[in-house]
Amino acid sequence: MKHVRKSVLLWYSPREMYDLVTGVHAYPQFLPWCDKAEVVDHHPDGVTARLGMAYMGVRHAFTTRNIHHPGQSVAVKLVDGPFSQLEGTWLFLPLGRPGSDDSACKIEFDLMYAFSGKALEAVVSPVFDRVANTLVDSFVRRAESVYGPR
Repeated sequence: MKHVRKSVLLWYSPREMYDLVTGVHAYPQFLPWCDKAEVVDHHPDGVTARLGMAYMGVRHAFTTRNIHHPGQSVAVKLVDGPFSQLEGTWLFLPLGRPGSDDSACKIEFDLMYAFSGKALEAVVSPVFDRVANTLVDSFVRRAESVYGPR
């Protein structure tokens, strides 16, 4: 089982960052490994999304059930794909005094994953390890592109 934990302080609001993470349809525009992204089902508390991964000659797709807490967090759980386990959380924590405008936040990203077989792990793991370790950075760059540098 692999575990990635990242945190970053940003001059973007929790809601701005939440909107980027839940904007699945835009992933292929800024995630270099993502060639397809679609919401396959809407639920009262979130979505089920399918992402296509195409990176360094490796192509796979996976589906996750994402539970949304607007402006606060996103929990991700595996539905299907090359993993035996995939589970993660995005937390968007406001920085500043209560009642002030939330013009800054701390993002905490936590992801645990394992592959469904040794052969699959040998092929996909090096690619997905890189994806997982650069995911937060990709969303920071996306925030700068969408909202402007701050």
